[in-house]
Amino acid sequence: MKKIEYEHWGLVPVNRWRWKYFTPKELASKGNGSIKILEHALDKLERVREQLGRPLVINSAYRDPEYNARIGGARMSRHKVGDAFDISLKGQDRHKLHRLCKDAGFTGFGLYKTFLHVDCGPRRQWGKWSQEAQ
Repeated sequence: MKKIEYEHWGLVPVNRWRWKYFTPKELASKGNGSIKILEHALDKLERVREQLGRPLVINSAYRDPEYNARIGGARMSRHKVGDAFDISLKGQDRHKLHRLCKDAGFTGFGLYKTFLHVDCGPRRQWGKWSQEAQ
């Protein structure tokens, strides 16, 4: 699988970044600034943004292992793999966002009070979902 992987988001060459709705900086680890994103996952996120027709705020994307441990992230977190995104629900219709993410090909979903976690890992779902979000 193709991936974007640099020690710091500022090292990503402009001609290597083809996604118009997201920047390397916003998807980099909040720990050391490194970035590792699987291109197919970012393509899915871009598709969701395109279909939604409005901005998405990404609370968390790639997490370097030290940062993930520091914030209490799961040991096997998909954020460390580079195919997970936590999308803010502020101003979003969570059911519509979930449907668009599912249609785009995301397979892991976690619903939290303020954000929707999506990833490309095994099919699973957690959180307090209503029947409408299934």
